[in-house]
Amino acid sequence: MLSRRHIRIKVMQALYAFTLNDTSDIFKGENELVRSIHKLHDLYIYQLSFLIEIFDFARQRMEEAKLKYLPTDEDLHPNTRFNDNRIIHQLSGNRDYCHRADKLKISWKEEEELVRRLYSSIRSSDLYKDYLSSSEDSYERDRAFILDLYRQHINSEEALISFYEEKNIHWANDYTVAFYYIDKTIHALEADSEESQPLPGLSAEPEEDDRDFAVTLYKQTIRHNDEYEKMISQTTLNWDTERIAMLDMLLLKMALTEFLEFPTIPVKVSFNEYIEISKEYSTPKSKVFINGILDKLINELIQENKIKKSGRGLLQQ
Repeated sequence: MLSRRHIRIKVMQALYAFTLNDTSDIFKGENELVRSIHKLHDLYIYQLSFLIEIFDFARQRMEEAKLKYLPTDEDLHPNTRFNDNRIIHQLSGNRDYCHRADKLKISWKEEEELVRRLYSSIRSSDLYKDYLSSSEDSYERDRAFILDLYRQHINSEEALISFYEEKNIHWANDYTVAFYYIDKTIHALEADSEESQPLPGLSAEPEEDDRDFAVTLYKQTIRHNDEYEKMISQTTLNWDTERIAMLDMLLLKMALTEFLEFPTIPVKVSFNEYIEISKEYSTPKSKVFINGILDKLINELIQENKIKKSGRGLLQQ
C-alpha cells in the first residue's frame, strides 16, 4: 500500500502535467496517473532485483577466482560473509518477489559494467571491510549492512538513476519513493520469514483505496479549478495570482479539494501534508506562503460552514 503522501505527490505531478499541456482531456491524465502508480511498483521490484544482482555477481567472481591457473589462498578460501548475507538469501528466494521479477522479465546482462563498477566501489569501501571483519555474525548485523549498503551506494548511484530514467519517464521522480519501500521491506523481514510469505513492503497492485483516492483528488481538483482559483485570489489580495508559483497554486487547490471533498480526512492532516510537500517540491518561500493562505482559507470555510467532516475532531487545525 502506498502512503497517502506519495499518492498526493503523484497527483501533484499529474496535475502539473495537465496544466502545462493546457488540455481538456481529463481522462487521459487520469489513465496516466494510474499507470504511473503501477509503474512505481515495477521500479520497486527492479530495485530489489538490482540489489540481488550485485550479490549474484559477487558469487560468480568468487567461483571464477577459484578456477585461476594459480589461485591464491584467498581465492581458494575466501571470506563468504558478503555472499552469505541472510537478508539477500531471503529476498532472492521469496516466491512473491520471484514471480513479480519474472513477470517483468528483468535482466541485467546488458548492464554488467554498471553492476561491476558498483560492486568494485562497494568492495573498496570501509562499510564492506568492516562488515567482513566484524565479530558479530547475526541476522540483525546482515540487515544493518544491507540498509547501509543501499543508502550509501545504490541509492545515490547516478548511472543507475540514468538507467531508470531512460527506461520509464515516471521513474526519475519515483526513485527516492521506491527506496522508501525497499527500506520498509528490509525492516519488515524476520529471521523466520518463509519463502512462501508475500513480500513485505509494497503490494503488486495498487489497492482500491489508493486508486480511488488518487483519481478523486485529481478529478475534483480539475473540476473545481476555477472556483478554487477565485477563492485563492480573494485570499491573496496583495498577490498577483499569475505570479504565484504554479506548484504552490496546485498544492493550494489540492488542499481545498481535500477540505471540501474528502469528509473523512482531518483538516489538520491535509494542512500538514501540503506544507511538507511544498518544502520538498516548491520554492524556499512556499512553506510560509502556503501555510498562511491555507490558514486563512480554513478559517473562512469554517465560518461559512462549508467544510463537512464526518468525525469528531476532523475540523481541528
